[in-house]
Amino acid sequence: MNMIQAINSAMDVMMDRDPGVVVMGEDVGYFGGVFRATAGLQAKYGKTRVFDTPITEIGIIGVSIGMGAYGLRPVPEIQFADYIYPALDQLVSEAARLRYRSDGEFTAPITVRSPFGGGIFGGQTHSQSPEGIFTHVSGLKTVIPSTPYDAKGLLIASIEDNDPVIFFEPKRIYNGPFNGHWDRPAANWSKHPAGEVPTGYYKIPLGKAAVVRAGEAVTMLAYGTMVHVCAQVVEDTGVDAEIIDLRTLVPLDIETIEDSVKKTGRCLIVHEATRTGGFGAELSALVQERCFYHLEAPVERVTGFDTPYPHSLEWAYFPGPVRIGMALKKILKD
Repeated sequence: MNMIQAINSAMDVMMDRDPGVVVMGEDVGYFGGVFRATAGLQAKYGKTRVFDTPITEIGIIGVSIGMGAYGLRPVPEIQFADYIYPALDQLVSEAARLRYRSDGEFTAPITVRSPFGGGIFGGQTHSQSPEGIFTHVSGLKTVIPSTPYDAKGLLIASIEDNDPVIFFEPKRIYNGPFNGHWDRPAANWSKHPAGEVPTGYYKIPLGKAAVVRAGEAVTMLAYGTMVHVCAQVVEDTGVDAEIIDLRTLVPLDIETIEDSVKKTGRCLIVHEATRTGGFGAELSALVQERCFYHLEAPVERVTGFDTPYPHSLEWAYFPGPVRIGMALKKILKD
């Protein structure tokens, strides 16, 4: 399966297992979603469980919260992560606070799916990576898969979770892994081990990172598309790096990170989101606090720039092999 098919399969499995799971959003019904992630679900489960909504993100999330409070498990889709901002008040002030404010009487078991990130020439309004905003909010969980296998297992775990989950899908790798070399032929998931996705039920627990590659020289922390770019850089440079795919930003598997950095003595953090206030800053602080006496060089970050996402200069903004390779050389030299 590619990642779109895996996500579709996860929703299919959960809708079959639990009649309280409903899918909603702009064009998710008959049309099957802008990326076809919900294709076929309305035909199978009907218009009361898979339905189109007006173009109102605040309304989509507000209705989802109400549904969740009364026993359903909504899976709303925000068509692009760039459009999630009108729903911030509902997510931050309502969904994230509902359990606390009601002393556990109500919860908001909603899973907000949304494609995010760049690499598809979407420009400033279809390429943003706003995950850092949500990791800052107590009460929200933030999940970002990097493979079809993980996408299905993590989405099932998210839907079953009793707290609100923001599930960001890196759209650049919907159809295949991307190594950052935009001028090379595109790859697809059919030749990748993580493209082998079971058709039935399985889940990957939230809060558990994956060691994609074991190594001794440096720890590389990444998630989503950047996991594959880091892997390509390591292959190109021959550096014996340990690559950790965070998979879940909140809750964070800090133990795996700490064990790795204490072993390698160096840490390089890579994400596509803008640098200032990005999740990499939190990772850097945690590594510094927990691994200070084991570090042999300052923690390095390779990120997007503090600008709107450019269209014509996409590959200069995108953290690619050149910038990541330079950072690796610097951290190994220090």
